[in-house]
Amino acid sequence: MINMPGSYWIVYYLYRLNQPVPMALILSKIQIYPIKSCGGISLSSSKAESRGLQYDRRWMLIDVIGRCITQRESSAMALMRIELHKDCLVVYHTDEVDDQILVPFLNAEELSNSPRLEVTLWDDICEAIVYPDFINKWFSNKINMDCRLVYMPDDSIRKVDPRYAADGEITSFSDGYPILLLGQASLDDLNQRMADPIPINRFRPNLVFTGGAPYQEDDIESFTIDKVQMKGVKLCARCNIPTINQDTGISKSEPTATLATYRLVDKKILFGQNVLIKNPGTIKIGDELVIH
Repeated sequence: MINMPGSYWIVYYLYRLNQPVPMALILSKIQIYPIKSCGGISLSSSKAESRGLQYDRRWMLIDVIGRCITQRESSAMALMRIELHKDCLVVYHTDEVDDQILVPFLNAEELSNSPRLEVTLWDDICEAIVYPDFINKWFSNKINMDCRLVYMPDDSIRKVDPRYAADGEITSFSDGYPILLLGQASLDDLNQRMADPIPINRFRPNLVFTGGAPYQEDDIESFTIDKVQMKGVKLCARCNIPTINQDTGISKSEPTATLATYRLVDKKILFGQNVLIKNPGTIKIGDELVIH
């Protein structure tokens, strides 16, 4: 359980005791972000794999020395929209919808024979495959900085923080864990505290559930969705990306300013639960989160 101030927990449990809180937790949104820090795709169902939902953050933009690029460096990435097709991603910028690029899925031969390079994502270094120059130039033009698009093949291993791993779990190009879980009630509570409500896409969750109390995800540990076993291991410390409007690319002070008044612990704003996937399977909207 999160080490929040005592006053927070008093309010939290009083709320749960005195409000008509629905008991069932129902999966209401599934979201993937194929290219790290670019636009998300809403799905009705998804395969849960060892390193995350299928296609989630398997691609990433890197700078000239191989470091990851996110909306922290280029807010224009918020305006990159992605469509998932049978054998490729289709990507475009919201300001130029007709100027699209196809990012083909790599076949077995390409995965085996393409040159690899080491890329850096925070404190981690792992191998990735670089896409051709014409694709890299297109992305560089759209986000206004030199970049290359890379893909994480199956044999590129990036482990989660061993302090929170249960059995050497791995992840993709996520910030650190396979899944980010968030309760709709938590966003509703936050929006009641602000003059201008914000959509849930500011927090870029993978899974959203309805039912339960605000911030109930804080103390969700072992649970299943259908037959997929998952484990909550660490609350998500938020950077400044939630301040970026995902429809305009413009950053303001909210929701960080409001969250800092009641979700600040050890100088970190906590919102959402990082989750490990214990076994593969398929999940779909409407499934129940069963807590063990």
